[in-house]
Amino acid sequence: MRQYHLAEFPQFLRTNFANKTIVKYQETDLGPWLELSGEAFADRCLDAAKGLAREGIQPQDRVGIYSSNSVYGLEAEIGMYMMRAISVPLYATSSPEQVDFIVRDSGLRLIFVGQQFQYNNAYEVQRTGGFIERIVIFDRNVVLHPEDKTSVYYDEFIRRGDAKAHENAANVSVSQALDSDIAVIIYTSGTSGRSKGVLLRHEHLKKQLEEHIKMFPFLSSRDVSMSFLPHSHIFEKIWAYYCLRIGATVAILSDPKKILQALPQVRPTMMCNVPRFWEKVYAGVQEKIASSSPMAQRLLRHASRIGETYRLHYYNEGHRAPLHLKLLYKLYEHTLFAKLKRVLGLQRGRFFPTAGASLSVEVNRFLQSVGIPICFGYGLSESTATVSCFPQKGFDIQSVGRVVDHVSVRIDPETSEIQLKGPTIITEYYNNPEANAEAFTADGYFRTGDAGRLEGKTLFFTERIKDLFKTANGKYIAPQMLEGLLAMDPIFEQTAIIGDGYKFVSALIYPNWEILTAQAQARGLDTEVDRHTLAENHEVQRIITAHLEQALGSVAQFEKVKKFVLLSEPFSIENGELTSTLKIRRKVVAERYAEAIRRMYEEA
Repeated sequence: MRQYHLAEFPQFLRTNFANKTIVKYQETDLGPWLELSGEAFADRCLDAAKGLAREGIQPQDRVGIYSSNSVYGLEAEIGMYMMRAISVPLYATSSPEQVDFIVRDSGLRLIFVGQQFQYNNAYEVQRTGGFIERIVIFDRNVVLHPEDKTSVYYDEFIRRGDAKAHENAANVSVSQALDSDIAVIIYTSGTSGRSKGVLLRHEHLKKQLEEHIKMFPFLSSRDVSMSFLPHSHIFEKIWAYYCLRIGATVAILSDPKKILQALPQVRPTMMCNVPRFWEKVYAGVQEKIASSSPMAQRLLRHASRIGETYRLHYYNEGHRAPLHLKLLYKLYEHTLFAKLKRVLGLQRGRFFPTAGASLSVEVNRFLQSVGIPICFGYGLSESTATVSCFPQKGFDIQSVGRVVDHVSVRIDPETSEIQLKGPTIITEYYNNPEANAEAFTADGYFRTGDAGRLEGKTLFFTERIKDLFKTANGKYIAPQMLEGLLAMDPIFEQTAIIGDGYKFVSALIYPNWEILTAQAQARGLDTEVDRHTLAENHEVQRIITAHLEQALGSVAQFEKVKKFVLLSEPFSIENGELTSTLKIRRKVVAERYAEAIRRMYEEA
């Protein structure tokens, strides 16, 4: 099968999927879902390329996209590839300081922005830095600064480029595009330190798409993928390209907070996701079970056990199940499990790639048991996403899947670090010789900073090496593991494990206040007070302590949470406490809650 350069995607779609719906999107959050055929979407990509040609964009010029997910961002990015430009995606939540750093480090000439928030920040950077020559605005409702004389709206940008000369320039550029061209520079939103520009060439992307087509032959143009993780992240980006390559429909959701409303409307067969989404699904189901009648609880738990036995111990292992077990599973599959998936909008679900953080084995086991086809995996921006993932059958539920054939993985014998090499692994960061010196071994392997082990081709992830900490008593603590256990209890909405250098483990906890309030009311407490007052109540503290003991019952005594603080507000991306994939930025959290942490250990 021929593999296409991303610059050739518009022509590929015209030739193979001209009349098929290739993209679905909404103009407004509550608006209808609009459809674009392969030919219509290809025309829009060409329009974007023509607009860039009119702006004088040259091969390997850097062009930014600072927006939430949108059809305009996707077509503009492919337009960049047609012009051999380099895409520099920015997270829609990025602050002016983050935007300024990326603009200066990458040397952006032009930047596409989404809504008012992104425009205001980009314009502030343009005024103070002087690097940005043009801001192109997707949303017509954005109000321009009175002194802004250079920005244009996207529709005007397209109109300006509508000339035969610009179309010829775009077509010539496509024919000259090289696999060795830099395609995208993704600035990491890591949990600590300066952002690094991950330099991905078209050969990285092309190889990854080629391998995914081989790995998932059962996926096709009949599939529909819900695209709601940020397109600025490699996971969703490479998946969207893969969907376009096989002709699947990409349904673009701009506001990820609307995902539960959008799922029943779109009824996707595929969807990339991060573990936190599935943890919340699991917690919601467990809460529903707990509030059911005793008979219903027994039935639901029996169904889950039957599903686990059938799916994981027979189907996954390639064994034929006893007839009575198969019949029971089929009964539950068409009743209870079907109802659960219908409520979530996942009744047509066939394939749900999940990565970006640790996924609790218990949550994964439950999802597999009820027939939600999670394909858990491991990857990084530096590996063009996938390093390993679950095969359709024969996966180890404790692992992060089987290493893909084109990537070489080894484990450092001293640190247990996972190290990578192969045609989809970067060989350098952009404009950062210091990071390059640290990131690669003498023989060219990339240091992931993750600890793990390898059993044959099956990879097991342990912890981010930088996240591991040692208590004052010399005990090593894996905070992600503890946070994953707590996430299975619906009362724990968010937790940050603390303890580096301290004599015991503590936690900052943002609880599910609705559940906590209900349990406090059941104990006769006055819950009409503010959250801070309620959090300090001794009985509320006892409630949380009981849940901590239950959730962490399987860990060693030195790993258990001895003290905690209940938070009134959640950690957020906007406040810099979470990365775009909802991982905790521990340094930021430690600094922001330094006083609360100090008090926990002073009072001990």
